[in-house]
Amino acid sequence: MTGEMRALGLAHGLLLGLLLGSPLIAPGLSPILLGALFLLGGFYLRLADRRFSPRGALSWISHIRMAPLRLTRWAALAIVALIAGDTGRVAAILSAALIGELLIYPLSAHALGKLPRPAIGALLFAVIPGLAHFGTGMVAYVLAFAAGILACLFWLRGPDGEPRALGLSIAGLGAALLMPLLLPATQPYAWPAALVCATLALAHLSTLRRRPMPWRMDGDARLGIRRPPWLRRPGLS
Repeated sequence: MTGEMRALGLAHGLLLGLLLGSPLIAPGLSPILLGALFLLGGFYLRLADRRFSPRGALSWISHIRMAPLRLTRWAALAIVALIAGDTGRVAAILSAALIGELLIYPLSAHALGKLPRPAIGALLFAVIPGLAHFGTGMVAYVLAFAAGILACLFWLRGPDGEPRALGLSIAGLGAALLMPLLLPATQPYAWPAALVCATLALAHLSTLRRRPMPWRMDGDARLGIRRPPWLRRPGLS
């Protein structure tokens, strides 16, 4: 499944590249981009590891044993923050990564395994104000990681590959970007809501399916296009 998420994977790669190359462009790392990377990190981890009932002591870190090289991105971000001279951000990145990988995800794999989709959606909706309240520190990164896990579960248990689900996600993204212009007081809540909606939209876009078309004698059933008369076989009208 992770290999099929082309749109989301492209956005993830571009985001990681921007953050790793940010010392060449700007003096410090963008807190919002860091939050987005933690959100995508939680999303991809939940997508790759489908456990819902971990068993045994080693299951607590089985997601790390499954892909240990995945942790290098957090170390690379910490090194980039150190190069940029933002020592406070180094501690925030490493602490949030350790808490997310060793505490938040193992607990969520068991606690959220049997929750229905509406309950997961309510939890995801409740995390967004927390992201806005804690700003851009370590707690915000941990909450962003948890929001990514919740967003992945919400997407996995919903209709994937449907234009309607993609349209709703894009509409949510547009509303999140428009609300600060209409109500400036909602600006702190705009960026986490926009990140969640953009992640869901990219996930739906990655698995978008064509609308099934009925087979017809005089057309292309796969594309739903009528053949011109000069291409039709004799005897078919």
